[in-house]
Order: sequence, then C-alpha cells, then structure tokens
Amino acid sequence: MKKLALATMLAVGLTGCSSSEETQVLNLYNWSEYMPQEVLDRFTDETGIQVVYTTYDSNEAMYARLKLLDDSAAYDLAVPSTYYVSKMRQEDLLMPIDRSKIEGFDNLSPELVNLDIDPDNEYSVPFLWGTTGLGVDTADVEGEVTAWADLWDERFEGRIVLTNDMREVFHVALRVLGYPGNSTDPEQIEEAYEKLAELMPSVRTFNSDAPRMPFLEGETDIGMIWNGEAVMGRDALPTLEYVYPQEGIIAWLDSFVIPKNAKNPEAAHKFISFVLTPEISALISEDIGYATPNLAARELLDESVANDRASYPTAEDMINAEFQTDIGDEALQVYAKYWEKLKSGL
Repeated sequence: MKKLALATMLAVGLTGCSSSEETQVLNLYNWSEYMPQEVLDRFTDETGIQVVYTTYDSNEAMYARLKLLDDSAAYDLAVPSTYYVSKMRQEDLLMPIDRSKIEGFDNLSPELVNLDIDPDNEYSVPFLWGTTGLGVDTADVEGEVTAWADLWDERFEGRIVLTNDMREVFHVALRVLGYPGNSTDPEQIEEAYEKLAELMPSVRTFNSDAPRMPFLEGETDIGMIWNGEAVMGRDALPTLEYVYPQEGIIAWLDSFVIPKNAKNPEAAHKFISFVLTPEISALISEDIGYATPNLAARELLDESVANDRASYPTAEDMINAEFQTDIGDEALQVYAKYWEKLKSGL
C-alpha cells in the first residue's frame, strides 16, 4: 500500500510539474522569407517560447485568414503592410500594444512612427520598411532600363515577372499613366486595367513568395521585385540590378500587430521587444536585405549593408516615392473586379 501511495504521489507531482512548465507557443503569421531562422532560435533559447511560423504571400490573404479564423486557431502576431494596419485597426481586428511590455520603441525612426495608418502606434510597431522597384538581369537585358514604362517594351515579351499583389501591380500602371498610385477614381483604375491588359502577353509569372526566383531560374529578365529580394538574389545572380523607376518607387512599411483574438499576447509582446533589440534588428536587416526602422541597429550594420542603395535608398531615390494608403472598401472592390479580370485573361 505504501508503494502504491508513493507511486500516486509521484504521478500527481509529475503531472503538476508538467502543467506548470508547459511549453509556451507563439503563433507568428508573416511573409515568406521574412524572418531569419537564427532569430527564431535565439528567441526560443532566451525565453523558452516555441515559435510556430506560418507564411502568406499577400496582404489580402493574410487579412482574409485573420477574419475567418476562430479563437481556437488564432495567431498571436502578424505583419501587415502599411495601409492594412489602418484597415485592420478600423475594423477592430487588433489588440492594443502595451508599450510598457516592450523595450526599444524609442530607437525607431521618428519618420516611421505616429503615421496616419496608426496614430501614436497604439496597435502597431514598425518591423521593416522597403521599396518595390524594378529587377533587371543586366546579363540578358541590353540597353538602359529607367522606368516602369519600360516594361511595355516589346523586347521583354514573355520575360516579365510581376508581384502577385493587386495594389502594387495597379500602382505601377497608374504611375505610368500619370495618376496617383493610391487613386480611388474608377475611371483611372479602369484605365490602369486596360494598360495592364496590354502588358499581360509579356508577363511570364506572378510571384510574391520569392520574386527573385524567376530571375535565378532563368524564367524572367525584368520585372517587379522587393528590394530585399533583389539583395538576396544578387548572392546567386550578381548581374541582378535593382532600379528605382523614374515615375517613383512604391514604398511600404511592415509592422507587428497583435490580432484581437490572440491566444498568447504576452509572448507577442516579448517577441516584439526581442526584435527591437539593436543587435537583432541589425541581424535581420543584414540577413534578408530590408531596411530596419531601428536607428540604434543601423549603427551596427556592416558598411556593405548600410551603403547598399537597394536596401537603404538615397534621398534622390525616394523622389516621387509613394506609400500605399488605405483607399477604402468601395475603391478596393473596383480594384478587385479588374484584378480578377486581369488574372483570368478576360
């Protein structure tokens, strides 16, 4: 009987211990290739919190999934782009950020906080910023490429890649036509669709998982690419050049947000604070080629990164640059109608 009682006590003790030391999990929903594995591993080593990393290839996909998921399958942290922070905030999809639970916010560039998308950063913390420009394989493209309009040159037929991003693709056509990239005018959007329809015979593929890959695999010679993808692509293809189009670059800011139904907001705050550590922010920028908004981290960057125009554009490069804004549901539906027609070839 004593042996049985002892066994029971041990079992209860072990069960209690297991429960109290149960591994915490952070469910992170992020863009593909947008967080070095080393950062996730170091976070787990430092905090004991395991990271379950799930990816998406467009803001639309991220937004739709977050709206559809019930509480049992919720994510703890997501990384929407500029205007989607505003959209999600206004639709009450986000949990407020508790600034007392994170460190390093004061290191962020004043130019990238307190924006119209989220005044006082009540619901978001900047993670990375960057641009969408032209990728050009100079080994296969003869002559100079300086503008978005060059994509319509017949010499590129069948050799173009576009990002699989509705707003970005329409942004390009709108700027070529001389309109604002954030236009809400149905007539201008329709004109942009017609302009893009002219381009479609030259488009080999849409890619927002890894836009550098069609270049590396020899499928495409020119097209839309994110600056970090161009930087990573150069490692394998030194002739891949990143061009700032004369009509103006597309600029964006990706931020951490905590979905309103997050199961572990404490872990989310810890991860944000961890990423804001200057050493970690610098590691991320150097590894994936995008610009950090963390001014303290910039001081730690290797000169080859800090002086790379693809990652850190000059003031001249940003002339006519345009951040995408929340255009409202009515205009978004117009874009979506023409995007569907464009992709289906109608």
